[in-house]
Amino acid sequence: MWVGAAYALGAGLTWGLVFVAPLILSDYPAPLLSAARYLAFGVIALPLAWWDRQELSRLSRQDWAEALRLSAVGNLAYYLFLSAAIQRSGGPLPTMIIGTLPVVIAITAKLSAHTGAGAEPSMAWGRLAPSLVLIAIGIACVNEVELPRMRLEGGATSSGDLMRYVSGVCLALAAVVCWTWYPLRNARWLRAHAQRSPRAWATAQGLATLPLSALAFGAFWLWNDFTDQPFVMPWGPHPQTFIGLMLSIGLLASWVGTLCWNEASQRLPPTLSGQLIVFETLAALGYAWALRGRWPDAMTGLGALLLVAGVVWALRQKPT
Repeated sequence: MWVGAAYALGAGLTWGLVFVAPLILSDYPAPLLSAARYLAFGVIALPLAWWDRQELSRLSRQDWAEALRLSAVGNLAYYLFLSAAIQRSGGPLPTMIIGTLPVVIAITAKLSAHTGAGAEPSMAWGRLAPSLVLIAIGIACVNEVELPRMRLEGGATSSGDLMRYVSGVCLALAAVVCWTWYPLRNARWLRAHAQRSPRAWATAQGLATLPLSALAFGAFWLWNDFTDQPFVMPWGPHPQTFIGLMLSIGLLASWVGTLCWNEASQRLPPTLSGQLIVFETLAALGYAWALRGRWPDAMTGLGALLLVAGVVWALRQKPT
């Protein structure tokens, strides 16, 4: 379990980077960011596929169809909703909404778990509840600080701003739905194919993402030209920053992050692995504080400590 938790930590540290790109590239449309990130992921997966060619050849047509579904929902749709939410509502609010994923996924995994033959490892509600309560209180503590700050930094001050703010909330909630479905579905496949390589499965998802992201990138380019948008395709006003960020996130947050999460998913029950997505929230907040150039205040620090305490409590419990 501790090895699985270490892999989940690695995934969270890399996934936290995805919250930074929409802030750095705030003048880039969210559909372009989503398509470009996973286009880079797919291109990076091509040489890696040669490395895992034997494992990939063992995948059936149904396996490739599953990889395509996971890529469409957990990759393209999720990051489209997330980056649009960040650009509309700022960084802190979507980060905190996404931060509810540990609780949402753990509860969903518990409610959807089946019993009998082939049942997945799970935790009793009595053992699960304390860690969920600690994580929920930690998220509330951070919200207590971040939401007022967001309003001071230019929140909803008019009806137009309010609609933009509300739309950002709705997009962040849509991202939560996508990433509640993805890890549970992905973990179910990995546990059903325990003999398969998590690294090869990460590469397979990258290969499945490539045609989807290429179509999305091309469709946005055509729409941009057809509607005479001022945005300059294909690389926008900051080509070096854009290309560098997309390649970095495509390698680290997409392939390395997916690899680490697959390794964790094979070792941990879904009710626990879902809670460990809290590492992504902690990493995203840490990167946001680094961009601000200052330390978090006392309430935010307390919230982060409670998040960590909830994870440690969960890791000390044994699934049945």
